[in-house]
Amino acid sequence: MKVTEHIKKAKGKTLFSFEIVPPQKGQNIQQLYNNIDPLMEFKPPFIDVTTSREEYIYIEKENGLLEKKITRMRPGTVGICASLKYKYDVDAIPHVLCGGFTKEETEYVLVDCHYLGIDNIMALRGDARKDQQYFQASNGGNKFASDLVKQISDLNKGKYLHEIIETPYKSDFCVGVAGYPEKHLEAPSIESDLKRLKEKVDSGADYVVTQMFFDNQKYFNFVEKAREAGINVPIIPGIKPIAVKRHLHVLPQVFRLDLPQELVEQIEACKDNKQIREVGIQWAIQQSKELIKAGVPVLHYYSMGKSDNIMKIAKEVF
Repeated sequence: MKVTEHIKKAKGKTLFSFEIVPPQKGQNIQQLYNNIDPLMEFKPPFIDVTTSREEYIYIEKENGLLEKKITRMRPGTVGICASLKYKYDVDAIPHVLCGGFTKEETEYVLVDCHYLGIDNIMALRGDARKDQQYFQASNGGNKFASDLVKQISDLNKGKYLHEIIETPYKSDFCVGVAGYPEKHLEAPSIESDLKRLKEKVDSGADYVVTQMFFDNQKYFNFVEKAREAGINVPIIPGIKPIAVKRHLHVLPQVFRLDLPQELVEQIEACKDNKQIREVGIQWAIQQSKELIKAGVPVLHYYSMGKSDNIMKIAKEVF
């Protein structure tokens, strides 16, 4: 079922969803199941599965020189989605990136998703590779998320690349895209960032999931400005509970977001990460309750493969 259909079916009730990270290659999927199992009692209608782009590693050769190799440390997004779909009878949503993929490779991924009965796609540009200062599209790949959304939209119309296939059968993907309450780190202003979001919606995006934020007013202001800009699709808030002290520095640096001073002071007063984890849980509970009161369609949690803190939040909220 499409995300938009789940929202409509809920008739105003806020739904619970979360996002997981595939295990590194070579690891067993059972650990992933062990983290998902406790969260299924809250009946998530869908689960997002992230994907990672390629990266370079250096392998030492017998002569002592280093050989540069390209690899993906966390492959298997579509396979994991298929596994979750049939193990839990839940809609699993693969993240599909511009970065690291040609348009042909993207089409193959989308066709595989169609074969597997996957109804939703999260379309993302992706980050710059670790060895790049700025994002660079792959040769023959989509440059912007709006281009990727258009490719998916074309496939929904039965239009394949190079127009070499004619068939009455076509996909019917529901497309999600990212939104940034505190603007994308590369955007010069929130207004220009909203223009980019409007382009994605105009290209065929059906809903938006926001980057994490810790001040709900940032989300409320973002939704208001988005509506003023003519963006009328559901905007789902993304929530991440802080778990360790280094998040104070890592999250603002990586995601270019602000942490409320009250939250910062609470974390700095903690004696260890156990206390910090509890502060993060309680802050996310307060955020969640206020967002539910405001009538958000879904609360989407960034679990990053760990479920214990998300479960404590869900028990208090749902």
